[in-house]
Amino acid sequence: MTDLSKQRIVVTGGDGFLGRVLCDRLRDRGVPDGSIFVPIYPEYDLTEAEACKAMYRDAFSGEPVDLVIHLAAEVGGIGANRENPGRYFYANMAMALHLIEQFRAMGLAKTGKFVQIGTICAYPNLTPVPFKESDLWNGYPEVTNAPYGIAKKAAWQMLDAYRLQYAMRSSYLLPVNLYGPGDNFNPNSSHVIPALIRKCCEAIDTQADHILCWGTGSASREFLYVEDAAAGIVRAAEVMDEPTPINLGAGIEITIKSLIELIVELTGFTGEIRWDPTKPDGQPRRCLDTSRAKKLLGWEAQMDFREGLKRTIAWWRGTGALAQSALGIAPS
Repeated sequence: MTDLSKQRIVVTGGDGFLGRVLCDRLRDRGVPDGSIFVPIYPEYDLTEAEACKAMYRDAFSGEPVDLVIHLAAEVGGIGANRENPGRYFYANMAMALHLIEQFRAMGLAKTGKFVQIGTICAYPNLTPVPFKESDLWNGYPEVTNAPYGIAKKAAWQMLDAYRLQYAMRSSYLLPVNLYGPGDNFNPNSSHVIPALIRKCCEAIDTQADHILCWGTGSASREFLYVEDAAAGIVRAAEVMDEPTPINLGAGIEITIKSLIELIVELTGFTGEIRWDPTKPDGQPRRCLDTSRAKKLLGWEAQMDFREGLKRTIAWWRGTGALAQSALGIAPS
């Protein structure tokens, strides 16, 4: 098992939603602040090879990087994926391509390890539920997020190829949709839970008599609390040395209709829920088989879904809305 307290660790996306929580969990493992490096854009544009080289050189003043945890991604909900298929493919493919290759080219793969965060958008559109890792190649992903999902899946194949040719150690994880305090509530790029929480809270504040939701509500999703996801990633960094794909999920499937009704209840919105069936539902169902994570990592999600939603709503009503207002993110 890798002793993380003795590692020099790069966390791409370490200033983001999951990244901040992950860095806290690394500190809990005894990793000092000086041994965690978070590359920030635009100082390091990780879609460019030269920027990745510079990042590896700069991270610890010439000392070698021992571990990379690659969280950084360009991603959004259904609308953002429909508007940016080319950008999402390029940005996510380029980041993984350059980070992995420069890790090898600079000699870091001889003793180091690379942890890649994938996405369940890589699964085929009609994958049998619960999703098993063995099904990843059994069809084409749901079309609205296929470019993003395929880019992430290609990174897994790159890591496996580098394991075979260069004996590079790595890990590949497939977390389900994340949620929790600190999530992205920007209406232009947020995922379903923060988008719905914000929509309900703003409807209450403006005394609106209804909210409008995309699709029919028939699609199902699974959600993982951000603290649980961070714990799973840290565990993989400790014990995995090859990129066997591993699902990270909570094992709870809920329809979008039921999710909205639950968020309406927890926020206290009393108006009408209206649906726009001209908008896409996305992949019909998502729920993961997490038996491999339990077997290989000894990991299981801990947070009760209802309690996790309460904490997320409380954060948004407390510091979240003020923080995003200060960043110039206007109401939806």
